[in-house]
Order: sequence, then C-alpha cells, then structure tokens
Amino acid sequence: MTFQSLALRPRLLDAVSEMGYTSPTPIQREAIPHVLDGRDVVGCAQTGTGKTAAFVLPTLQLIKPGSGLKALVVTPTRELAQQIGDVAREVSRFSRHRVAEIYGGVGYEPQLKKLRRGVDMVIATPGRLLDIHARGEIDLSEVEVLVLDEADRMLDMGFWPDVRRILHLLPERRQNLLFSATMSSSVLSVVRQTLTDPIHIETSPATTTVDGVKQMVYPVSAQQKSELLVALLEKDHLDRVLVFTRTKHRADRVHRQLSRQGISSASIHGGRSQAQRQQALDSFKAGRTRVLVATDVVARGIDVDEISHVINYDMPNSPEDYVHRIGRTARAGSEGSAISFLAAEETTTLHDIERKLGLRIDCIDHEGFKYASDRIIPVAGRDISTRPRAMFAGGVMRGRARTGRGRSGRGSMGARR
Repeated sequence: MTFQSLALRPRLLDAVSEMGYTSPTPIQREAIPHVLDGRDVVGCAQTGTGKTAAFVLPTLQLIKPGSGLKALVVTPTRELAQQIGDVAREVSRFSRHRVAEIYGGVGYEPQLKKLRRGVDMVIATPGRLLDIHARGEIDLSEVEVLVLDEADRMLDMGFWPDVRRILHLLPERRQNLLFSATMSSSVLSVVRQTLTDPIHIETSPATTTVDGVKQMVYPVSAQQKSELLVALLEKDHLDRVLVFTRTKHRADRVHRQLSRQGISSASIHGGRSQAQRQQALDSFKAGRTRVLVATDVVARGIDVDEISHVINYDMPNSPEDYVHRIGRTARAGSEGSAISFLAAEETTTLHDIERKLGLRIDCIDHEGFKYASDRIIPVAGRDISTRPRAMFAGGVMRGRARTGRGRSGRGSMGARR
C-alpha cells in the first residue's frame, strides 16, 4: 500500500514524499481512512510505529488552512508536544496550515505571539493550555478535531482532571481521536466517557516487547549498579546508550558518577528546565553525548534513532513502562539490546514483567566483573505463569547462567549496532 491509496490530498502527499516516506505503517494504514471518514478512533500501537502521522495527516486534511483553531492535540509532556509539532510542520509545509505548541517550562510570550498571529492546530500539554485559556488568549469554541495522545501516560501522570476541564471547554459536537500504547481499564473508561461509537484499531499487542530487542537481566546488588554500568560502558564500548532510573535525583547522581569516570553523559528529567532538557537531548542526538540518563516522566518524549542499548538501572514500576523503555531501541526494524539491573528488592517486579509478557528473560553475568556475594539471583527455571518462586542468594550464577550464558548463548552484551 502507498500513501496515495489513502486518499490524502496532493499537498500532503508531496510533504510526505519530501520526508522520504513511501509506504504507510500499519497504524497509518488502519487509522487514516477512518479519521478521514469523520469517525472517532481509538488507536493502540507501540511507540515508534508512526502513530503521530496517523493522526496528524488526516486531521490536517480535515481542517481548512487559515480558518482558525480547528484541531487540538493534548499530550502529556513538552518533549512529545515538540515532536508532534515538528511532524505537523513538516507535513503542512505545502498546505500552509499554521501549527503552534503550548507547553510549560518556558516563557508565555513566544507562545502567545504564535496564537495571536492565528493557528489551525495547537499541540498542548494540559496545564499550560488551561493557563493560557484562563488568560483569555485562546478560543477553543470552534475545535472540530480533538486528539488525546499517550492517553495512558496522561492518566499515569495524574493529568486526567485537567483533561476533563479541557473537554468542557470544547464544542460538544467534535471528532475525537485517542491514541495510547496500552489499553488499561482506566484508558477504556476514558474511551467510554469521551468518544462516540469509536473504531478500535490495535496494530500490535499493547504489552508485547518490541521486535528486534535482545533482552537480558544482570542480577547485581544495589550498591554495585554504578560500578557495573561503568564496566559495561567501558569494556563493551557501547556508543549510544539510554539509561533509565526511578527518580530524578538518581538520574543526576548516575550522570555525575559517569562524568567522574570520563564518560560523556547528560541527565534529562522533569526537574530540569526545558532549555536544559532540550540541550541534553540535542547533544545525545548529535552523538556528542554518549549516555543519556532519564526518568519515565520524559521517556516517551525521547525519539532518537540508532540507540544501541537501553539500560534499566532501576527496574520500572510496571510492565507497560518496561515496554515503553525498551521501545527506545530497535526502532524502524533495526536491532538493539535492553539490559535490566536487578537488585534483590526488584525481583518481584521482574516476575510481574515476565508474567505479563509471557516470557522469561535470561539472567546473565558480565564477564570479568567481580560481584558482591550478597546479590540475589532468580531461580533459573522459574515459572512465569504463577507467583514468584523462592530465590537463592549467592555470588555466582547457577546452571546455564553460571558461565554468563543465557538461552541466547551470549555471555556479555548483545550484538552491537
């Protein structure tokens, strides 16, 4: 299938061609025709599958340039708002739709200037949008298309009360598009409350891991995580690595520890200013920074090609977060590796991830690393279909994992990019 077969207008097709795309992704093939038909749509697809274009392209076709604010995209983070805005501007380069992003962490005036000049589509984070509306600087009364992007993340981050206030400011008759990487009961409740007779599109199971990602677990005591991270980076010569921590304070601490070892790194989290976050991300994208240390708050806003490894310095809070994290690598059909450091207190989380995904992730050692004797290693034959079985303590791996070889037969890092 080609983009021409999706009944998109020539000016949009010209922009898509200029961007170098020839064939639509599954979520684009499925969603675009229904959006163009005016239907409410629920799209469930993993990050990196092209879902931004799946709603931007048809939405721009539905609204007339220069007719005022007709399309509103609500998304949870600044980084996502910027990414969607970048795509919308590229797609509209020939159609001349006017696009503006609204998000916190920066001054109001540049955003207000864009709004005052007139816009057709606004991409906004909930809090800043409500602030600007309260100032009387934006009129939402003629919005025809509403997009709720990353709905599951907005719920996780506690933004739904703000989103509900936004819904009350919009016309009752409008087209609603909701996109989410997971379809939890909370998301389904939002769908029932917000959308009218929606078309449901799911191009991949929401809780399956990304194809092309080699996954492995390194059991290690909590006190040795930083030491092991440095060993991996130095011995295996990893070149573009995304490291996830549980909190912003740990992200900054890991960044400092790497810097002291002469490893170029930066941290990105909700506690840093927008300028600092953008500078760190730009440096990582350009290859000037080798390691980017991040929290889950900004995880879905990190869209960088050729990330060779994702390292879970801390295990994520949920299987869904695990999927989103490792989805940063192995994008666009390439391969990548996901490594999870497992401290004793995180073992239950590992079992939850394995049961949810229906797979057992190999536990291996890093060759040559001297592990402390107090680490805890999951039983090699653990059953992923039941509650976690007993574990044993010890400084060496048992069975196949003893020599650092999991089911894949690799003892250290997976194949480099």
